[in-house]
Amino acid sequence: MSVTDQAFVTLATDDVYCQGALVLGQSLRNHTTSRKLAVLITPGVSSGMRSVLRSVFDEVIEVDALDSADSVRLALLQRPELGVTFTKLHCWTLTHYSKCVFMDADTLVLCNVDELFDREEFSAAPDSGWPDCFNSGVFVFRPSLKTYNLLLQFAAEHGSFDGGDQGLLNSFFSNWATADIGKHLPFIYNLSSSAVYTYVPAFNHFGRDAKVVHFLGATKPWNYKYNLQTKRVMHDGTTSGSFHQLSFLALWWNIYSASILPLLEKLQKTEQSESEERKHTFNGVEITLKKVEPSEANSLQMPVPPEQTYEMTCPPEELSFEVWLYFSNLYVKLNNAVLTSIPLSLTDLQNNLLLILHFRKPQN
Repeated sequence: MSVTDQAFVTLATDDVYCQGALVLGQSLRNHTTSRKLAVLITPGVSSGMRSVLRSVFDEVIEVDALDSADSVRLALLQRPELGVTFTKLHCWTLTHYSKCVFMDADTLVLCNVDELFDREEFSAAPDSGWPDCFNSGVFVFRPSLKTYNLLLQFAAEHGSFDGGDQGLLNSFFSNWATADIGKHLPFIYNLSSSAVYTYVPAFNHFGRDAKVVHFLGATKPWNYKYNLQTKRVMHDGTTSGSFHQLSFLALWWNIYSASILPLLEKLQKTEQSESEERKHTFNGVEITLKKVEPSEANSLQMPVPPEQTYEMTCPPEELSFEVWLYFSNLYVKLNNAVLTSIPLSLTDLQNNLLLILHFRKPQN
């Protein structure tokens, strides 16, 4: 049953981040959330992208951009673009909702997470870099103009210790670390895609229960390239990266290519000319789309028909944990080996493991 007074909320400050928001929204749809979906956008988002957002989100709400203008602290993070993340504070103005869950546009839902609405403000998961602080990529809050105004006042008087919204929110909700353990979300609700392999045994033990993955860092999923035929994720022409990170990227790109890319192509088809081979480029995301001739069909890995597409599961009950653990450890060992002495394509191994770990046949 639909719950109309609660919503998942995200933020997209430009057309590039809209791509992440679209994948996030679609992942929530894929896992049959009963809550509304809302996206905050700034005036810089194009009209065409707004129309695409409306096909996934229930509400597309324009807000003014807020900038911390704290260049010194942002330089410490080497992330000057984080200044505009103060715009996130506008989520507290959505007072037509009684409770919301904010999720950054670079997060991906792996299963239904509606149980987050059972939590109270301010619930969030620990930050992997400093666990006494929470990560502001996923949090539960109650919209309130009073809280919004207090946050703006606090920001004006104290600023942010990291120049972004995370520093501000941690200072404002300063008792999060000690006041109520019930407001500490498990790490599986905000799992860093780039940090899981730093503690491989923990990931092998708990990773199968992951519910939300967060693509932290300057390089986002849409900065990679994806081959529609081979289903390989590449960056700088290679498939290098940790096994866990590549598997999460593959999940992101599967949703993008299956559900979001068709929407963007529909938007742009009047501007695109038909040709034997063309490149789809959208704000830094480039995908080669090749017209397949009948003679080539057998030599390509053709896309799976819609009725046969895989579904992400959380956890994947059909896959035994022993298989997960075996292949995860196998990859780590091979990745640390002298690969030149092993007559095996690591790229092929990665792709096969991704299929084993994250694909399953649909239920009859």
